[in-house]
Amino acid sequence: MPVKAGTQKSKQVSSQAASQSVKAPPPKQAKAASKKKDDDDTTEMGEGTEEWMQGKTLFKPSDQLELTEVELKEEITRILTANNPHAPQNIVRYSFKERAYKPISNVDQLAIHFSLDGNMLHKDSDEARRQAAKMGISERTTTTETSTGETEERTEAPASREEAGEVEEGGHGGDSRKGKSEQKITNQFNFSERASQTLNNPLKAKSQTEPPPRANFSASANQWEIYDSYVDDLAKQERNKEKQKAPPTKKENDKSKKKITSIETQSDDISKVAKSSKIIERMVNQNTFDDIAQDFKYFQDASDEFREQDGTLLPLWKFQYDKAKRLAVTALCWSQTYKDMYAVGHGSYDFTKQSRGMLLFYTLKNSTFPEFIFPTNSGVMCLDIHKVHPYLVAVGFYDGCVAVYNLKEGGVQPAFKSTAKCGKHTDPVWQVKWQKDDMDNNQNFFSVSSDGRVVSWTLVKNELVYTDIIKLSVDGALMDGPEGMQLHTTACGTSFDFHKQTDYLFLVGTEEGKIHKCSKAYSSQFLETYQAHNMAVDAVHWNHFHPKVFISCSSDWTVKIWDHTIRTPMFTFDLNAAVGDVAWAPYSSTVFAAVTTDGKVRA
Repeated sequence: MPVKAGTQKSKQVSSQAASQSVKAPPPKQAKAASKKKDDDDTTEMGEGTEEWMQGKTLFKPSDQLELTEVELKEEITRILTANNPHAPQNIVRYSFKERAYKPISNVDQLAIHFSLDGNMLHKDSDEARRQAAKMGISERTTTTETSTGETEERTEAPASREEAGEVEEGGHGGDSRKGKSEQKITNQFNFSERASQTLNNPLKAKSQTEPPPRANFSASANQWEIYDSYVDDLAKQERNKEKQKAPPTKKENDKSKKKITSIETQSDDISKVAKSSKIIERMVNQNTFDDIAQDFKYFQDASDEFREQDGTLLPLWKFQYDKAKRLAVTALCWSQTYKDMYAVGHGSYDFTKQSRGMLLFYTLKNSTFPEFIFPTNSGVMCLDIHKVHPYLVAVGFYDGCVAVYNLKEGGVQPAFKSTAKCGKHTDPVWQVKWQKDDMDNNQNFFSVSSDGRVVSWTLVKNELVYTDIIKLSVDGALMDGPEGMQLHTTACGTSFDFHKQTDYLFLVGTEEGKIHKCSKAYSSQFLETYQAHNMAVDAVHWNHFHPKVFISCSSDWTVKIWDHTIRTPMFTFDLNAAVGDVAWAPYSSTVFAAVTTDGKVRA
């Protein structure tokens, strides 16, 4: 280093001058001096241990706090809490309920110390394809495993649309924009390309065996079940005694056995033929309506490009039944388990033309003929399919009866039906809805009618057991009864809906335009009454995501959104026509659709 070299030169000059002026030292001193000189030379050659090993002097700042030893040894502890000291404590917001500004007690204590936005792109997105094109990645080679266990390499198409356009432009010499076609978006909800799909059995080793089928069974024996079993046993014993008194001949026994076996074989053959013919019919219909199936596969419609806010509804399938042509469609419900099946109720809203009705089940796999047909003596006004047991269907009729159809049993008659002896309604039933099973695991559903009753129906053994939940009455309206007594007039119920999270809470809409908030625990009074509409309330529904919000529609042309803690509506929409029904979107808390009597659907 230059500094050390200069130091060495100065030391050499000084040593030469000292040797010229001072006498030679004694031998011991000369030896010690030479040793010291060697040490100095080693330090000058590059180690430099004496320079950086020297002690550092500490300088005390002028503004340092003077503390004693006791204060220095004192330990100061700090407790960390979840409260943010910088969070504002005096935020005020407007309360629509009290109509005044109120301070907010809940303070946001969240403090973000670090935030980083990701920069990853999906490989199938347009931006990722552009980056792949810039990097020169034009083709991707993927390896797939075939059914025989061998690997197969496959080269895919270019990674970007720009490369495809360049290939077309280079090959044909024309404009690349003309050759491009926008890729349609596939309908991923409930589209099926095949009417029947074959099941590929998994490959098994020779030593592998299938376990025997198992099933867990449990039941409870009650007194009435024991009594019924004894009665059945006694009846069988009496039948056996009668047979023993008149023993038949061998020929008659042989003939009867042959008849029974022939009937059983014929019924099995008929069921197999019916099942195979149904599958073939679905396959033929799919080939016939293949263009409609392809339209249903995609969302895009070219006619929507010329309409800003007015969309188009194009019919894909038309379902019709010859014996139900003169009847109007009064109810419709989709199955939650089988996405391609729905039920349709036929009847009439005109009280002067009430004759018969019909309950039909259709499927998207066969639009030419219904899957199940149930003729009824009265018009069907409403229906609901059970979510857990899709073979149970609750139906409400115009004559006030409710019934439950079981699709497993076959037949035409309902498995359960209410009568005048077991508490049927006296007016048309406008809505039925299944609820959760009760404490004894019995299925139950609710119904509302124009007679002002909200009834719970429970399926117990072979009968329907009813319980009146609440009786609707018009507040303040009295009528003169016998001997001068004043009676409350009955309100007419039109629709109801149960809360999505609170089981006991439900709403009831009436023909007088009022909406009552009720509870299963109180059968004589309402929790709240809303002066909702000027005409009949046609539908009321709780929001799927917000527990306080519900929506209602009426024949007075309006749709209103409510907060059940406030008596006045938050939003009011005038649609210039009577609104028949309204429904929330299952994917959003702020989107809903409404149907008006002029044939339009607004969302």
